[in-house]
Amino acid sequence: MTSTDRVRIFDTTLRDGEQSPGIALTPDQKVAIAHQLARLGVDIIEAGFPVSSPGDFEAVQRISREVDGPVVAALARANPVDIDTAWEAIKDAASPRIHTFLATSPIHMEHKLQMSEEEVLTAVKSSVARAREYTDDVEYSPEDATRSDIEFVIAVCQAAVDAGATTINIPDTVGFATPWDYGQMISRIVTEVKGDREDVFISTHCHNDLGLAVANSLAGVRAGARQVEGAINGIGERAGNASVEEVVMAIRTRTEAFGADVGVNTSELYATSQMVSDYTGYPVQYNKAVVGRNAFAHESGIHQHGVLRKRETYEIMDPTAVGFSSNSLVIGKHSGRAAFKHTLARIGVELSDSDFDRVFNRMKQVADQNGALGDARIRSIVEEVVSDSQVMQAINQAF
Repeated sequence: MTSTDRVRIFDTTLRDGEQSPGIALTPDQKVAIAHQLARLGVDIIEAGFPVSSPGDFEAVQRISREVDGPVVAALARANPVDIDTAWEAIKDAASPRIHTFLATSPIHMEHKLQMSEEEVLTAVKSSVARAREYTDDVEYSPEDATRSDIEFVIAVCQAAVDAGATTINIPDTVGFATPWDYGQMISRIVTEVKGDREDVFISTHCHNDLGLAVANSLAGVRAGARQVEGAINGIGERAGNASVEEVVMAIRTRTEAFGADVGVNTSELYATSQMVSDYTGYPVQYNKAVVGRNAFAHESGIHQHGVLRKRETYEIMDPTAVGFSSNSLVIGKHSGRAAFKHTLARIGVELSDSDFDRVFNRMKQVADQNGALGDARIRSIVEEVVSDSQVMQAINQAF
């Protein structure tokens, strides 16, 4: 692969993710998460929105000074005060970026901004130019791009590039897009704004209101975007952002399909997910792709038998590649004999064929009423069914 096939991961957990209702991270927590994001190997950390509060300014400034590796970005509205404040917060970073935004959709321009298209165009040019006076790494986002006139979006993005922006990010701010129309939009912007310029990157930023944030982001990659913005565990406004771990593992698992790869240390994904969940108080759903506790768990006997024979029969990712110690065979009413025998061996219990049949049948009865069974419950079932002293001695020694 050439260098242009590398997809940059722009993590906005600390900015857009923290905007989730009820989340308020302390500066210390934000710095700790930023260090973990650096271990994960994301390319850009959007550390916050410095003008929004003294605490956010402090966090962004500390991350800029204390966290090595990724580019550190600060968000700023398209006005001088925001841009100047953003620079003050990130100026000590080894690689600072100012990310400025201004909406381009009719509904935002009329009802929120009360600005004409010409006024928006002028504001974008001046804000990008001001940011460029501080740093040569400037990102511009046309907020609500997917509900905007595509011709106007292209004109504004071109103006931003002409003023010095090096990354053009296309937000699906309210999760309105579908993969096919988002991909078409990205394709046009890649062709008409980026063109042959190797110093300009086109980026995705997708929200999950219709459950399409990851799909839309990947459609953008297929269309030529080489930066993807998202948050750990998919947290963010309303239904959240594109999930970083899902985007990363989709590209890593299906590299040939996307014609691209990422530079992330995927073995840190699970640890990062757990840290973000602990600090935000937002639990990770059990069936969450990649990092949920059931992501590599198997209860169906058919699946368990296949995984015991060869992991790849039912797992397209190695659980250790994302930070799990191994996959998990869950013993429950759907489990088969192979998985139950494997579990008994793991906990040090060896039974005759006849004893195994009786214990297995009793396990099914108990699991029908109780769901998944842990090692201690399995032990009690064996003790209940089997009375042979040698077997019981082996069980006691195993536990």
